Amino acid sequence: MRKSLLNLILLLVLLITTGCAIGQLGHYDKENTEESKDPIEEPVEVPDSIVDQINSMSLAEKIGQMVIVGIDGLEADQNTLEMIEKYHVGGFIFFKRNIEDINQAQKLLNAIKEVNKKENNIPLFLSIDEEGGKITRMPQDFRRLPTNERIGLVNDADLSHQVGRILGEELNIFGFNMDFAPVLDVNSNPQNPVIGERAFGADPALVSKLGLATMKGLKEENIISVVKHFPGHGDTAVDSHIGLPKVEHDLKRLESFELEPFNKAIQNDVDGIMIAHILLPQIDQNHPATLSKTIITDILRDQMKYTGVVITDDMTMGAITKNYEIGEAAIQSIKAGSDIILVCHEYKNQIRVINALTDAVKRGEISLDRVDESVYRILKLKDKYGLSDMKVEPITDQEQKNKIQGINYKINDILEITNNVG
Repeated sequence: MRKSLLNLILLLVLLITTGCAIGQLGHYDKENTEESKDPIEEPVEVPDSIVDQINSMSLAEKIGQMVIVGIDGLEADQNTLEMIEKYHVGGFIFFKRNIEDINQAQKLLNAIKEVNKKENNIPLFLSIDEEGGKITRMPQDFRRLPTNERIGLVNDADLSHQVGRILGEELNIFGFNMDFAPVLDVNSNPQNPVIGERAFGADPALVSKLGLATMKGLKEENIISVVKHFPGHGDTAVDSHIGLPKVEHDLKRLESFELEPFNKAIQNDVDGIMIAHILLPQIDQNHPATLSKTIITDILRDQMKYTGVVITDDMTMGAITKNYEIGEAAIQSIKAGSDIILVCHEYKNQIRVINALTDAVKRGEISLDRVDESVYRILKLKDKYGLSDMKVEPITDQEQKNKIQGINYKINDILEITNNVG
């Protein structure tokens, strides 16, 4: 860093000196050359505060940023506090088991933020799976949005955009800042046990149009949208929560079908992509997508030119735990190109992943440069959305009722449209 600063000072001195010389000889140049040319400006190195921040971080802090964990119950317990204070995790994911009502959820998130503010100078991802339809974590006071399948039948990008805005509006009330949505899978297999009505439909162009609209709606509400499940979970016959699905498609088929929605999302500045636990033997016969360098680095990064954050699907799902040791799977996923390991369930799994990644760096299996690469993307995304550990201000019961009522009115309007199609 000192060398860079010294080079910058020397360059500025050189520019000033050269500028004086040009000023003295300017009249001569104008008269004795065929045309006047602007002096060539040398590139100036711009300081990067994120690089400086990474250079000041310990290994534990860096590894922590690369993990998002779940918690048990409605309050921050000792395990939750340890994840912040000792392991410096980059974020949390919340489920129905963590959300009772607005007051309780705000209190929970504020308590987590308060501890993190004291222990760490990097704010947290506070994430959730809020897709609409049956995949919702909202309290019962909120009306349920229609499924993506129903929205797909309407085939109206404006309607899908409204859904994204509503999702964002809901999440902002609680203090969440990241949503694992929308689903960009193309539901081409009617027997699919895990996607089904969560998808907008069986046409890649339709999924692209509507998924992109929902993503933009979320972003407009300052919610980070993480689209899923790359490279496409729509043609599977096994639920990856239970086992490892296998899809017999080659790259040519993926490029013309499953990858189209993700390509469109990348072209429209998507911030996060979730990787699926599916095996594609014609592309990588030894590793599911979550652990595949061919799929994450060669295809997603190099071929599709994606530079944002890559997050795994939950590593405690059966597709992983029934076939791999979770710590080793986490190592392989980072080596393949993932930035964040998602560990939704069980404290022991979370500890195992963090310790495994730490040990892999210490023994040189994962390079520190590789870690810094992911941490840079993570911190850049947090900075982009202005994440902070500021508490969400509590609202009165009447204010809560008014907000919920206003959102429910919007949802009713959408339901009226979606219920009259198909």
